[in-house]
Amino acid sequence: MSLPLRITFEEKDYTYIVLTKSITKETSSIQISLSGVEYSLSRNLKGDWDAADTTVGDQPDLLKAIARNIKLRYRL
Repeated sequence: MSLPLRITFEEKDYTYIVLTKSITKETSSIQISLSGVEYSLSRNLKGDWDAADTTVGDQPDLLKAIARNIKLRYRL
């Protein structure tokens, strides 16, 4: 398991953990844990990362911000 990563979104701090091992440019799906709930982030045809199977209560904008953060960190 990797170390917790932090992100500030809408003036609140969140901590998440990347569960997927060995992330490369060819990776098309990433598993994360946010507040004890696991989410799957997938790359769409345009190359952008989106959260799959989310509801309004899951804060899709926060998950997209996390996906952008991971994209920058791992240079995807």
